[in-house]
Parts: sequence; structure tokens; C-alpha cells
Amino acid sequence: MGIPLIQQTKIARYILGKKLSGQRRYPLAMMLEPLFQCNLACAGCGKIDHPKDILRKRMSVEDALRAVDECDAPVVSIPGGEPLIHKEMPQIVRGIVARERFVYLCTNALLLPKHIDEYEPSPYFTWSIHLDGLQKRHDESVCMEGVFDKAVAAIKLALSRGYRVTINCTLFNKEPPGEIADFFDYAMSLGIEGITVSPGYSYQHAPRQDVFLGRTESKELFREVFRLGKERKSKWVFNQSSMFLDFLAGNQRYQCTPWSNPTYSIFGWQKPCYLLVDEGYAPTYKALMEDTQWENYGVGINPKCDNCMAHCGFEGSAVDDTFAHPLKAMRVAMFGPRTDAPMAPDLPVLYGSRDEASSVRIPVSTIHSDADMEVD
Repeated sequence: MGIPLIQQTKIARYILGKKLSGQRRYPLAMMLEPLFQCNLACAGCGKIDHPKDILRKRMSVEDALRAVDECDAPVVSIPGGEPLIHKEMPQIVRGIVARERFVYLCTNALLLPKHIDEYEPSPYFTWSIHLDGLQKRHDESVCMEGVFDKAVAAIKLALSRGYRVTINCTLFNKEPPGEIADFFDYAMSLGIEGITVSPGYSYQHAPRQDVFLGRTESKELFREVFRLGKERKSKWVFNQSSMFLDFLAGNQRYQCTPWSNPTYSIFGWQKPCYLLVDEGYAPTYKALMEDTQWENYGVGINPKCDNCMAHCGFEGSAVDDTFAHPLKAMRVAMFGPRTDAPMAPDLPVLYGSRDEASSVRIPVSTIHSDADMEVD
């Protein structure tokens, strides 16, 4: 795992405290979306399909930190839009770091060289830079040429200044496993801390719907990528739990735990998760946890969830399984995901009527513009 010991220790202590207190639903990482505006228009993005007046909105520093205080997640991930467009982002980051929460600031890195001096290196702060593949693949993904080279230059700059740096990577369909393996090899050669990877989720409002992976395609793709990594003896480091990677390879059958990664945006607390954008919002974190009908969401329960294997839904499930079965998790961490055994069966499809779907309870884990232009 590409996670420093201080972060592993604090998160483990936090999770153990929640489990010992008997709390079933608790946040592991919080998504903080201070704006939706971006200086790119990626083909698979479902976050920028808003009217101009919404894209101009900015979350205040006070609202951002109030939300962080409401939700006691040890990790705060700040996506967007493009967070570096937000003029008060340095103050938001400093406030979260002062609370000793681990901040991952997700950026396409085009504005990073201009703003890097507004931030300070810290064990609690990480630049999470978006790269979806090598040059041709990444530039196609973000629908603009030259972005890959600028992102790589920003990675090198941040590393030279002593910052923690990871990359976040979304895999879409028709990507050759060999190219992905080459990309992971290249990413590690840059000296980054680790890779966060997830299969693309088919956002209802994404400009293109033909780029997303189904669950079977995802498992087959990740299996082949991991197989190639073992064959090459590659030293890939992921900023994720080993059990989540094993899940991506089809070896674990998990139901999602959307409450483990709650999202706060300019609209409020998003129900039920970061990816479903039309399910409504709660005014407070307490209301999100108490009023959301969690039983109405999940693979086989809600058709909107059926193709999802994203980390924001399943990393929490994998962490739960890690604490429940530490020896199994240790084996996967030591030897990597299996790539040749039969896959775990999919969860059953249980919807068909509203009453039937709402009565279902499935266990959490079952074993088997101008891109460089800064927008005001």
C-alpha cells in the first residue's frame, strides 16, 4: 500500500474505535466538492453538466470546514470540477490539515505550477493528480492534446518541492491491458507515492456513454492487468486496500457501502453517494445518515448501481472485510490478487418491484475553452 505509516495508524485507530463502539455506518473518507467548474471537458465526466450559474458557484471556506467538522472521516478528498480554480482553496486545505485530517487534492494539474507556492508540504496533504494512461490515452480521455505532458511536469515539480504525490486513474473500455501495465510501470518510475485506480462509472449526465465498463469487463480487465504485473515482476504501489484490488479482479463479492464515502457539495450532502447525482441532498450530515434510504441502493437492488465497482462505493466494503478477515487480507497483500481461479459469483438481481427492492438486505461483504485558462 502506498500509504505512510502515520496515516495507516490513525485510520486503523479510527476504524477500531468505530467498531468497538458498535457503530455500523461510519465514514472512511469524505468527498468535498467546493465547485463543479472545470477547465477541461472530459468524455466520462458527469460533474460539469450544470447551468452556467451553478458552475460559477463557490463553496465558502466556512461551509467547507463546517462540513468537515460535521463528518469525522479521517480522509478528505477534494475533487471537482477543478479545485485549483477556487481562489480560497489554500485556506480550505490549511483548515483541514490543521484538524489533522488527511487531504487529497484532486487536480488535472494544469494550474498546479501557478498555485503550488500557496500550499505547504505536510504529512496530511497530498496532490492527487489525474492521469488516465500514457500520453495518447490520457489526452483522448480529457479531450485535449498536451495535457499529459503538463500533468507529468507538474508531478515532477511537486515531488521536487517535497510534497506527497499520488495519481488517480479511471479505466474505461477498450483499453489494452498491456498499455495499462505500461502506464503503471511509467507512473511508478516518476517516484509517486501510489496509484488510486477505479473502473469508470456510467454517469447519467456524462457526454459519452460508450466509454464505460460493465462489471464483467472490469473484472476481466483488472485480472489481465494484474497478471501482466506479476509476469513482469512490476513493483506497483496502490493507494488502496489489497482487498479492494482483489475485488476488482473478481475474487471478492461485495455490496457497496455508500455511507463510507459521503459527499458534500455546493448543493449539500449528496444522497446516497458521489456518483448518483439525481437522488437529492440532505441539509446536514446527520440528516444524510439518518434519512437516506440506504436499503434502496446497491448492486442488484437499484439498476443505477449495477455496473458500479468504483472505489467510493466499495473501498469501505473492502476495508470492513480486511478487519473481519485479517489473515485473508494479509495473503492478498503479500501475493497480490489471484488471476487464474474462478471468479466469485455476482450478487443476485433482486429488484423488479419497488416493494421487493426495498425489502432486500444484502450483507456488506460476501466471500466468493482553454485548458490553461483560470476561470474566475
